[in-house]
Amino acid sequence: MPMTRAQKESSVAELHEALGGAATVIVAQYAGSTVAQMTALRRNGEGVMVKVPKNTLVRRALEGTEFEGVASLFKGPTVMMFSDDVVAPAKVAQKFAKENERLVIVGGAMGATVLDAKGVEALAKMPSLDELRGTLIGLIQAPATKVAGVLQAPAAQLARVCGAYGAKE
Repeated sequence: MPMTRAQKESSVAELHEALGGAATVIVAQYAGSTVAQMTALRRNGEGVMVKVPKNTLVRRALEGTEFEGVASLFKGPTVMMFSDDVVAPAKVAQKFAKENERLVIVGGAMGATVLDAKGVEALAKMPSLDELRGTLIGLIQAPATKVAGVLQAPAAQLARVCGAYGAKE
């Protein structure tokens, strides 16, 4: 059953709004993928939205967003992945493409910057925001631990010296 005009307008408005909060959009072709594979992609667990919209509707939804540059990538059976995390969609797409050869990444956009398939691959290799936060916290905590150890060392040495004199007498 074809979509009514109101349904199309609603779909475009929903997609446009969702793209407004996205940091990255990845576009891939999924010809020949099974329903089970696409369901697995949708349930990626990374907080990445996966949509399989009609190409004409997604092109309209992209108008007025910073992702307008990827409109030309929507040809044939395409799937789009987007998130407010910059690297998560690329990581999900890359991981899924390795496991399922029928998913072919054609490109994407990080903000207004349009990426080709190689750009998406490079983005997928970058550490995620959580990984960067963990590394940064580790770097900040390491010197503090060393400073505390250095400050405690003289007191510990003094205590050992006093303990040695007390045991001697």
